[in-house]
Amino acid sequence: MTDDDQKQRMAQLEDRLAAARKAQEPKPRADEHYSMANMAWRMVIELVAGLGIGFGIGYGLDSLFGTLPIFMVLFIMLGLAAGVKTMLRSAQEIQEKTMADEAEKNAKDRGEPPATGEAD
Repeated sequence: MTDDDQKQRMAQLEDRLAAARKAQEPKPRADEHYSMANMAWRMVIELVAGLGIGFGIGYGLDSLFGTLPIFMVLFIMLGLAAGVKTMLRSAQEIQEKTMADEAEKNAKDRGEPPATGEAD
């Protein structure tokens, strides 16, 4: 085999491999972005989970110590606070993503390159 023949066969092999990889590449999913309803359900579940965990801890401590439902009330309030804090964090995350998408769209409309978020 000559060197040119070997290079040609190697190039053909690379082309076939690239075609096979492209055929095996997964298709982009249409449902990758979350709808606002999904985000709303996420926030509701976060709030309910905080309340449920607070209730469980409070009830368990009350039954362990034989006290009035003081721990249950206390931990339900703490669970509510934790759930609201988590909901606010999720809302902020959604807002930041929405603002970034809007800024990218505006930059594209004006023909500017999208911002990378790095300081100059």
